[in-house]
Amino acid sequence: KTVYGANVIVFEGILAFANKELLKLLDMKVFVDTDSDIRLVRRLQRDIMERGRDIVGVIKQYNKFVKPAFEQYIEPTVQVADIVVPRGGENFVALDLIVQHVHSQLEKVRAALASAHQGQPLPKTLSVLENTPQVRGMHTIIRNKDTTRDEFIFYSKRLMRLLIEHALSFLPLKSVTVETPQGTTYEGKRFHRQRITGVSILRAGETMEQALTAVCKDIRLGKILIQTNHDTGEPELHYLRLPKEISEDYVILMDSTVSTGAAAMMAVRVLLDHDVQEDRIFLLSLLMAEMGVHSVAYAFPRVRIITTAVDKRINEEFHIIPGIGEGG
Repeated sequence: KTVYGANVIVFEGILAFANKELLKLLDMKVFVDTDSDIRLVRRLQRDIMERGRDIVGVIKQYNKFVKPAFEQYIEPTVQVADIVVPRGGENFVALDLIVQHVHSQLEKVRAALASAHQGQPLPKTLSVLENTPQVRGMHTIIRNKDTTRDEFIFYSKRLMRLLIEHALSFLPLKSVTVETPQGTTYEGKRFHRQRITGVSILRAGETMEQALTAVCKDIRLGKILIQTNHDTGEPELHYLRLPKEISEDYVILMDSTVSTGAAAMMAVRVLLDHDVQEDRIFLLSLLMAEMGVHSVAYAFPRVRIITTAVDKRINEEFHIIPGIGEGG
């Protein structure tokens, strides 16, 4: 199991507060204070036992260089700290208070993000399949709780095929002239060289692979397994398999639904870390919630988001409302 990404980043070091620009990025600054006698004892133990130095030399260096440097450069930074923790890591009361504060701040951030999109226009990077009577009819079927499994699969696949075809229209094309069997010429379009790779977010995104391979000949496929940790509520990367030399490809990233956008954003981050260009990533989903659309667009403003419909909200279980049946 690999935890990919983090909500909390701990930046640690004796000169952590020395850079004013860095201080602006820190949400909470903690100065861990330790008695000077304990600091000296720790240095004696380390330098004598691990580095083979004699006690006289260690004390001389401490008094001449280490202690004055601490008093000049490190001790004054306590003034910018939000919290001073005496007795170091053994102060469990202070540690518990810090952890509680971090959790409290994270909840505030989550609440703010959940409502930040309300009343905002949908991003320009979003493209929704035209809501024709045919498309609306298929949505009626897959949204109906009484629809049979076979019907749900059949009409979902039809929508997926239309979605894939719609997404391909955003790929770069070049003008070409071909000769017809009748000996005349035809002015047409052709995909401009770069490869297309499909990447599904398991499990539900895998259901879209058949539609993709049906319209894209010899396309390469990759898979990303992202699951939510039920204890933390955060997405975790558990499995990754991407084709080689993917950095120059156009990548069609597939998931059947996008509610909060957490899994989709982690998947995009994985692709970026494999040097895929952000504007060459197309995120495709049968259905998205407004919150997920805004979250992805805010984090990755150059990723193209393509879906067949966008619903207004999600419930407490993070299901899209009104939503559709299970795609996985």
